[in-house]
Amino acid sequence: MPPSEAAVAPEAEPLVVRRPLPHDSAPRHVTGAATYIDDIREPAGLVHLAPGYAPIARGRITALDLDAVRSAPGVVDVITAADLPGPNDISPKLIGDDPAITDGPVRFYGQVAFIVVATTRDAARRAAKRARFTTVAEPPVIDVDQASDHVLPDYSFVRGNAQTAIDRAGRRLEGSFRIGGQEHFYLEGQIAMAVPGEAGEMLVYSSTQHPSEVQHVVAHALNLPSSAVTVEIRRMGGGFGGKESQATQWAVLAAIAAWKTGRPAKFRLDRDDDMIMTGKRHDFRCDYSVGIDGEGVLSGVDVVFSARCGHSEDLSLGVVDRTMFHADNSYFYPECRVTARRLRTNTVSNTAFRGFGGPQGMLFAERMMDHIAYTLGRDPLDVRKANFYREGRDRTPFGQQVTDNILAELIGDLETRSDYRARREAIAAFNAGSRILKRGLALTPVKFGISFTLMPLNQAGALVHLYRDGSIHLNHGGTEMGQGLFTKVAMVVAEEFGVSADAVRITATSTDKVPNTSPTAASSGTDLNAMAAVAACGAIKDRLYDFIAEKWKVGRDKVAFREGQVFIGNQSMSLGALANEAYLNRVHLSAAGHYKTPVISWNRDKAEGRPFFYFAYGAACSEVLVDTMTGEMKVERVDVLHDVGKSLNPAIDIGQIEGGFVQGMGWLTTEELVWDKEGRLRTHAPSTYKIPAASDIPENFKVELYESAGNREATIWRSKAVGEPPLMLGISVFCAIVNAIASLRPGIMPALDAPATPEAIMRAVRATTAGEG
Repeated sequence: MPPSEAAVAPEAEPLVVRRPLPHDSAPRHVTGAATYIDDIREPAGLVHLAPGYAPIARGRITALDLDAVRSAPGVVDVITAADLPGPNDISPKLIGDDPAITDGPVRFYGQVAFIVVATTRDAARRAAKRARFTTVAEPPVIDVDQASDHVLPDYSFVRGNAQTAIDRAGRRLEGSFRIGGQEHFYLEGQIAMAVPGEAGEMLVYSSTQHPSEVQHVVAHALNLPSSAVTVEIRRMGGGFGGKESQATQWAVLAAIAAWKTGRPAKFRLDRDDDMIMTGKRHDFRCDYSVGIDGEGVLSGVDVVFSARCGHSEDLSLGVVDRTMFHADNSYFYPECRVTARRLRTNTVSNTAFRGFGGPQGMLFAERMMDHIAYTLGRDPLDVRKANFYREGRDRTPFGQQVTDNILAELIGDLETRSDYRARREAIAAFNAGSRILKRGLALTPVKFGISFTLMPLNQAGALVHLYRDGSIHLNHGGTEMGQGLFTKVAMVVAEEFGVSADAVRITATSTDKVPNTSPTAASSGTDLNAMAAVAACGAIKDRLYDFIAEKWKVGRDKVAFREGQVFIGNQSMSLGALANEAYLNRVHLSAAGHYKTPVISWNRDKAEGRPFFYFAYGAACSEVLVDTMTGEMKVERVDVLHDVGKSLNPAIDIGQIEGGFVQGMGWLTTEELVWDKEGRLRTHAPSTYKIPAASDIPENFKVELYESAGNREATIWRSKAVGEPPLMLGISVFCAIVNAIASLRPGIMPALDAPATPEAIMRAVRATTAGEG
């Protein structure tokens, strides 16, 4: 069919991207129709798995009596380490330090010793309790203060001579504080379902942020090539980093059960077991000394981060490196030494968590700024501003130049919008007249680097099909965990073809469609996968341009894809009509696209390079009310201004900023992890582990996107990443609590550890007021 007469579509603003379109699964989320792994129709003969573990945190299992387990009602099989067909290792990169099932040694409480396979989940869980262990226990190493073994060698960034600079400074400050960990508390727990196929093939549905890693590790465990294993995931009920590396174990065990029994197998962890058996955000002891002048400007910084990594390496290399990369946050350190110690403990192996170590580094930087301010009697915001990166002071401790700096403009904008100075005066007056209740205010910045610091991960693939009716099939290597990645990438594809977003069919991430993918992590999901999708769209459009030039003698400069139409010179036709014409003329309408992040590099051995493509910026101003008699705290007002470049979808971005802030606030105020001296996690359920509730969200909570000319780097539609950076905005709440306590005794830095629970606040209040009058 020839195209109809029409005017050439004029140049205009994009019609799909940069619009506040709803999440593609929003109606299904609300109605309960969204399919998660536990909602997939169960295949005939499905068996269910449950874990068994020893009652110790360190030592050895000398005997394991499973007779009562095997004879329990509904039990089909019991799997031990001896049953594994391949290497007993589920560690990232298969480095060999993390067994799927222990063969005797116990390195943390909750380490899997056997797996029950039964006809129902209830039967499997009941049978697992019948095991009889004989063990030899040793005292577990729980805290970094006890630890002497390292999972990796110590590592440092060094510029100049920090110690000499500190010694020569007008004033020297020293401090030590604790930074707590955090439970991921995803709504959907760890789950996998494995379905055996012919010739040893295995299909695995896994709630994972890293399908390719699950594929490779499952294949390794089964002694199969990766091509024999397919991993699929349509959506997760939250991930937050907890399903980047630690979804693998449950997928491997489900696949082994399916291989051994010849039946489909599902492994869904109970919430208590999930919290006991899976890793957390790394917690730290942070020790520092700094040199400053009379205005609080830094001359030297020396900081040591001692990280509790748990029993194995897991992702501690990258996570703790990122703590070091963000130990400066927004501040220039003329001479510095930033050191990390990765310590082995008899606790579950800590892992990725939103921000991937960056929040811990930033919390140190803000703690240091507060320490300087309260010691000198200055407003903390003024000390922060005095130390900001600026021209001539724009090199990070790891050597990257900060070329896209908008700190001064963004902070100044929020300072005005939040009425910071007037509120500071009002709070000072309130505190002077209030003996028990104290208000605190803090405005803190965020500068967060975007890219994986493990260079090979900075790539993505996508697959796009254009069908004869003009509908579009999209697949890419990113995973959807509620953050809106699929929606954003579909919007970009729709814009490329000039159609509405609902013309693009979003399909499950699957390793047999897009191979060798990177994890959806490091805030890079949209940056990488959308660019790969654009590359695929471009390949299809190039063939269409060539077809149009051959059939209608019109060059590509006279062709436009817009409003569901393809404008060809002075004519137009629907995308479907063009696709059908192209098919009839044997034009290939499918393409795989690939993208790799340009210009970045990092040599860890030399500690040099440009590890980040760009920086995302933001700031939050938080006000709190603290009861110094009880330690109770209330967040009363929050103002946020955050930089997302040119937003691909303002509605999704604002939602991510709000959610990130609240998760960061929870990490630093209510979410406390407690192990007893036997190494057992005591906060392993919602009854004892407290995430923020609706009542914790301030009624006055204002989130705005920073007016930006767009990312200076060539990112997708000049947008910036938004997944992780907003979490660090919650640091403003912690600093506001410190500010309230500091009002009790001017000149003293409150000794407040994170999280700032009522107990921690009371300890800090007592320490601050000790020795008064």
